[in-house]
Formats: sequence, structure tokens, C-alpha cells
Amino acid sequence: MSLYRSVVWFAKGLREYTKSGYESACKDFVPHDLEVQIPGRVFLVTGGNSGIGKATALEIAKRGGTVHLVCRDQAPAEDARGEIIRESGNQNIFLHIVDLSDPKQIWKFVENFKQEHKLHVLINNAGCMVNKRELTEDGLEKNFAANTLGVYILTTGLIPVLEKEHDPRVITVSSGGMLVQKLNTNDLQSERTPFDGTMVYAQNKDTTNLLVAKESFYCLPWTIF
Repeated sequence: MSLYRSVVWFAKGLREYTKSGYESACKDFVPHDLEVQIPGRVFLVTGGNSGIGKATALEIAKRGGTVHLVCRDQAPAEDARGEIIRESGNQNIFLHIVDLSDPKQIWKFVENFKQEHKLHVLINNAGCMVNKRELTEDGLEKNFAANTLGVYILTTGLIPVLEKEHDPRVITVSSGGMLVQKLNTNDLQSERTPFDGTMVYAQNKDTTNLLVAKESFYCLPWTIF
């Protein structure tokens, strides 16, 4: 990581990613913006069994939205689904077990989903950070497969479903960590440099932002945060 990127990361991090950054930003929040009900709107949240994904799914459920959770591991995903139903009182919470590092699984899921469901909002939240270089069955570096290629396949596959609905959205959760890495299109699978899981994750976020924005820009509104 260059000195310039270190300084940018440090300065932006202090200003935006700390408690004081949140306290400063929240002064501009408008509470009324969140006081909405969304019955009839359908959301798909990847990685919805924990963290930001679970919190997002729960808030959507509390407001009457239908939520499809896309998760990798059955047991924690079932637990999360049950908790969301109990806390929200919303029964329209559906679970799909998909490994987002496996392109074949994603395509199969997308084809089935298109036949059975509608969708208004896709929230690409899931991500991983594997600190030792691992390859999937398809020979793909695992971080790249899940954080970049998987997001790209899922998004492009579901755009036709989204386009059928009024006011569709694609929201992709990024990371401030991407600021520490310059996008290197010549080494997307981290084969040519010493492997560092944190830097690979940052590179993945750079690449994902570019690909998802490019594919959805002319089709429907998208947001990266």
C-alpha cells in the first residue's frame, strides 16, 4: 500500500468511519425518511444471516416487505430467518441456500428464482475474506469468486426480473477498505503478487463496484455504499 493511499485511508477513516464520523453525519439524517411501509415490495438480501445483511432484512421485514435471504450455511441461516420472523411478525421471509463462490449454483438459483418470484430490490451484501489463497472447484481464487464474480453473475442474472417491476433497485455494499488498493485488472485472481487477504478483499471491492455499476447503469437505479 502506497504512502498516498495510507494517508487517504487514515484521513477519510477518521472523518467518516469512526463513532465521531457517524455522530457528525447523523445530524443530517431525516428520521421521517425511514417511517415508511413497503408491503408488496420484494427484496433479496445476500448474506442476510448476520451483520449488516441481517439488520437490513429485519428492518425491511418490520416495514412489511417480503424478504428473500440468500445464505451459504443452512443452520445459521435458518436461525436468522426464525429470529427475523419472531421480531418482525412478518411471515414472508424466505431462505435460499447458495454458495456465492460457485457460479453454477448461482446460475441454477437465478433460473429457478426467475420462474417463481418477482423482485424489486437486490441488495448485494454478502462477502468473504479468506486470508490464505484457496481455489474453488472451478479453479477460481475464493475471495474473487465470492466477492466479485458471484456478485456480477447474480446481478446480471436478476436484472431481467428487476426490470419488470416499478422502481427497481440494485444496492451493493462496498467497503472503505477499497481505498487502500488501486484497481489492478491484470491480476484479478491475485496470482502475481504475494497473497494478502485484506488487500485482496480491497481489490475485490474495487472490481465489484466497477462491474456492477457498468452492468446496471443503463438498466435501473443502483447504489453503492
